[in-house]
Order: sequence, then C-alpha cells, then structure tokens
Amino acid sequence: MIGAGGIDVEFLNGPYGLVHAFGDDVEMMLQRVLILEDNLIIAMEVEEILRLVGIGQVEIASNLEQAVSAIHSDSYDFAMLDVNLGETTSFGFARLLLERGIAFGFVSGYSDTLDFPSDLRHVPLLNKPFDEQAMRLFVQTLSAIGKPSAM
Repeated sequence: MIGAGGIDVEFLNGPYGLVHAFGDDVEMMLQRVLILEDNLIIAMEVEEILRLVGIGQVEIASNLEQAVSAIHSDSYDFAMLDVNLGETTSFGFARLLLERGIAFGFVSGYSDTLDFPSDLRHVPLLNKPFDEQAMRLFVQTLSAIGKPSAM
C-alpha cells in the first residue's frame, strides 16, 4: 500500500531484518534529525531531501565537537553520520549515540559495513550518492529502530 508522500507503508525489510508496518502518518513519526557531515554541499542536499520526506527539523553539525554539543543540549529522533570526517571518523560518536539510545545510520560512499568496527557493522548504511526514494527507506529503517518495540 502506498501512503502519504508516496511511501510504501506495508512493510520494511531493513539491515536489522525488521519488518515494520507504517500508517499514513509516517512523516509525523520523526521530527528532529541531526546530520553529521563535514561537506556543506552534501549536508545541504541531505537536509533538502529529509524535508521532502517529511522531517520537520534538521540540524547540521560539520564536525565532532558540534555534534557532541548538539546531543548534549537537544534531543533528536535520529542522526545521520558521515563516516569519514577529514582526518577522523564518526565511529566514536556513533558509540556515544548507542550509549544514549539515539537511533542513527551511516551515510557513506562505502558499499557495505564490512570494514567498519565489528560493533558497528549492524548499523544501517545509506550509500552516496542517494535519491529521495533511498532516503525514504533509510528514514523508515531508522524510525523502526528508534521505536521501543524494534529494539
């Protein structure tokens, strides 16, 4: 069944092997998202596509310090993390999100997570470049993960 915004709301089979039914209010489930991306053009593209799929508030952090500060001062429904941030990676920040119970996924040019640290290989991955449909599925996956019944 196709619901609001053209989203397939029947089920989702994501990286966690989840099958999750969505209602027509799928766009209302997630409203605040943190993007950790060091490339401003990519960050702005992610923000634009997130707004197209119904996300109300998007905050961009261009480095780890900004991202850590953001999660200490605000709450987020989920986060999207670029893997490579200049001379470092977002893996340490990902672990902080795990500790805080914030759903997140990686956005990367990597085609899979096999080269990631073993404790982060299960995390959803959105491959660059991506389109609106890929983003919709990614958001649905993160929404399912963020629900208490999905954990």
